[in-house]
Amino acid sequence: MTKLLEHAVDVARGLPPEAQDDLARILLELAGEDQSVVELTPEESTALDESLAQADRGEFATDDQVRALWAKYGL
Repeated sequence: MTKLLEHAVDVARGLPPEAQDDLARILLELAGEDQSVVELTPEESTALDESLAQADRGEFATDDQVRALWAKYGL
C-alpha cells in the first residue's frame, strides 16, 4: 500500500460511519469491484417517484429559484 493510500485510510477512520461507507463504495468501484444496488427507504422511494412525476410534467426550478437556493447556502 502506498503512503498516500495509507494516509487516506487514516483520515477516513476519523469520519462518521456513513461517510466511511460512501468512501469505501467509491474506492471499490474505482478498483473495479461491482457493488450491490443501494435499496431506497420507503420515504426515499416516494420522494423519487414524485420527482420523476414532476419532471414528466415539465416542472423544473427556474434559474432564479436555483440561484436563490445556492445563495442561501453560500454557493
